[in-house]
Amino acid sequence: MTDLSPTALRGAVDLSSLRHAAARPPAPAGASTPSAPTPSLVFDATDESFAQVLELSRTVPVVVDLWAEWCGPCKQLSPVIEKVVTELDGRVVLVKVDVDANPQLAQAFRAQSIPMVVGLVGGQPVPLFTGAVAEQQVREVLAQLLQLASQHGVTGVVPRGDGEPTDAETTEPPLPPLHAEAFAAIETGDYARAIAAYQKALAENPRDTDAQAGLAQVRLLDRVQGADLAAARAAAAAEPTDVPSALRVADLDVAGGHVDDAFDRLLDLLALLPDAERGPVRERLLEYFGLIGDADPRVIRSRGRLASLLF
Repeated sequence: MTDLSPTALRGAVDLSSLRHAAARPPAPAGASTPSAPTPSLVFDATDESFAQVLELSRTVPVVVDLWAEWCGPCKQLSPVIEKVVTELDGRVVLVKVDVDANPQLAQAFRAQSIPMVVGLVGGQPVPLFTGAVAEQQVREVLAQLLQLASQHGVTGVVPRGDGEPTDAETTEPPLPPLHAEAFAAIETGDYARAIAAYQKALAENPRDTDAQAGLAQVRLLDRVQGADLAAARAAAAAEPTDVPSALRVADLDVAGGHVDDAFDRLLDLLALLPDAERGPVRERLLEYFGLIGDADPRVIRSRGRLASLLF
């Protein structure tokens, strides 16, 4: 988890190229009206509109969610961030950025892997986390962000005005019962129960793609829970052909958003293993492919290499 100390705003990503308006001093403590138009507590931003987002962050802290349509972990993480932000009642605003449609922002934030989540306080960025994380960690990080913002005098609140959607407009269709059970289990950290719920959903409907993706995501969260990345890397380096060690590091890389590293590690290992030992590595790669999404260019590239190694 990122340590959001009072000095966290120093040496952060340089967003000066995105500022098209003159800088303003930070909003006074206790300000309650944003200095930039806010369509809602959660909205999209573009290369062209981001200057207004920077201005807004001088009054209320902003969470920037960098995502893409092809990114499977993004689709798992974004609803969690939106839920937590909404529960904070206007003390934080969530801005979503499609990195494919907004290359200037992707470059400015140095988004080498996604999902990537960054905070903005007083026009300055603060790295929060990269990759899939559990809801409790999202809550803890945003609580730290609010503390940091308070220390810098950014304590405004964005009101839910008349322009907010009504309850009827924002109500989504209810989740299928087994999916709802899995989500409830994930929120409490009961990954075993969530896995069982998704497996039951797939037994009832093997073509349930949402259950497939959910199952892969929960299995990953369960495997990396409490894992030590440094120790895992050391073990894998000591035994380059040890399958469990390689799978452990690959899991941590995927959870951290380093998808290419995970794919390359397992594909390189597959090339070294005899046919009889390849099964677990192949199965883990296929699980990752389903989690990330078939349209992801990294999956397309790695699937082609996997086919060449197997056939």
